[in-house]
Amino acid sequence: MAKRDMDALTGLAREIVGLADAKNVSLGTAESCTGGMVSAVLTSVPGASEVFKGAVVSYANEVKVSLLGVRSESLLKEGAVSERVALEMVQGARKALFADYAVSITGVAGPGGGSARKPVGTVWIAVANKREERALLHRFTGTREQIRLGATEAALQKLLLFVQDTVR
Repeated sequence: MAKRDMDALTGLAREIVGLADAKNVSLGTAESCTGGMVSAVLTSVPGASEVFKGAVVSYANEVKVSLLGVRSESLLKEGAVSERVALEMVQGARKALFADYAVSITGVAGPGGGSARKPVGTVWIAVANKREERALLHRFTGTREQIRLGATEAALQKLLLFVQDTVR
């Protein structure tokens, strides 16, 4: 990861951690295609331990089901890279991690694994608190690393905006 990329991500993470601390709320993540990058960036910020509860890196579907409570039916009907699964992942992360706010990421980072319906770069990001949840579809281009970095940045941006705009 280029220093420039890491600096941008760390700046977002500092804002999120500071805001969560000021609002006295906690955070958690559920990550698939980013493999823990979001939680790694958040925990690189001094003081993150005051607000960050933890992460579930649910690369395998059985982990999504067993640890996050994603329904097998959702995976079978819509696939791991879907709005429904992103929402179930974020709900599961909030519950499993006892977090006030959570973000989830599920996608196709490539270079393989894509399809006509869900090409490489397709990523769903969901955010939730106890009152509301939102899921957003993203289409990233580039290498596997560029897609993962793009998804990490987008997830941090969505989490920041969500914590800014909502009350616990």
